[in-house]
Amino acid sequence: MPDLDITVARADERQVIANLFQLYAHDFSDFWAGLPDGDLQDDGRFEDYWALDLYWRDEGRIPLLFRIAGHPVGFALLNTTSHSGLSVDRNMAEFFIVRKHRRGGVGMDAVRAVFSRYPGVWEAAVARKNLGALAFWRRAVSGHPDVAEVDETDHQTTEWNGPILRFRVGSGA
Repeated sequence: MPDLDITVARADERQVIANLFQLYAHDFSDFWAGLPDGDLQDDGRFEDYWALDLYWRDEGRIPLLFRIAGHPVGFALLNTTSHSGLSVDRNMAEFFIVRKHRRGGVGMDAVRAVFSRYPGVWEAAVARKNLGALAFWRRAVSGHPDVAEVDETDHQTTEWNGPILRFRVGSGA
């Protein structure tokens, strides 16, 4: 496995995440069939992520870039939003690995390193239709050596529709 570099993205790297987000939105568009979400704009791009700029302004939001050999391979956007309504230290708001580097361990290495770097109570909410992501998150959480108090609940509300994994990383886990 090549060396994976995980850094907090600087403001001048915002566009790298914005560009990767186009690929993320394309992957996610599989789940938007029959819905008004996810249409391409007239310029052939998906709509920009509405909250991206907040990751360089709001305390508690952390934009992470993943690179291998200096090349971007993905990102994670962390915040403190709770989908369950319970208190959290961190929420995995968005997580993406480019297709070339999937299924080879890069995503698992990235997410486990992120968990280790940011201990506390976490949530990872998964869209109901995204069954592949749910399997990934279950493996990532259960396979981390410092994870405890894992709880998976199913939510179907106006705020969230899908499973939510809550767990504690480190600090007495």
